[in-house]
Amino acid sequence: MGRSTRNQVVDDSIKSYQAKLLAPFAVLGIRTEEDWLTAIDYLPVDTPLLAPQTLLAREVCRQLQAYLNEPDFVFDLSLHISGTTHQQRVWQAIQAIPSGVTSSYAEIATQLHSAPRAVGRACGANRIPIVIPCHRVIAKNGGLGGFMNASEGNPLEIKRWLLRHEST
Repeated sequence: MGRSTRNQVVDDSIKSYQAKLLAPFAVLGIRTEEDWLTAIDYLPVDTPLLAPQTLLAREVCRQLQAYLNEPDFVFDLSLHISGTTHQQRVWQAIQAIPSGVTSSYAEIATQLHSAPRAVGRACGANRIPIVIPCHRVIAKNGGLGGFMNASEGNPLEIKRWLLRHEST
């Protein structure tokens, strides 16, 4: 009985993603619920891939691949992401930043009558990166700022890759 319980946990963790798509900087773990995209996780590049398990996961992968091929691609997906009113406002502002353009935490804070750190926290809480392009938000001095609640390491390498990709 203990063995089957352990297998169930493994099976449940496998089922938590509806697809795992290889990108140049990570494996993108795609989570969906019903007709909604709910999360994209950056997984290590050696994570086993998973073919789309649903029609929506297939469409999410198709659109992510289109973006990886053409940085000006505009996503058209139904998103479901829970957050505070402030976070929702920040995410809406971020989605308005065009590919190849950046905005600072301070600029978004001014636009929303907020504070730069609060904008940064909302960016860090974003569960649907790339589609909600928090990588386009940088420090006021032109530096990268943070990414995925980190100020160094692999998350910043991902942010650099995404910004370079969109500047070509």
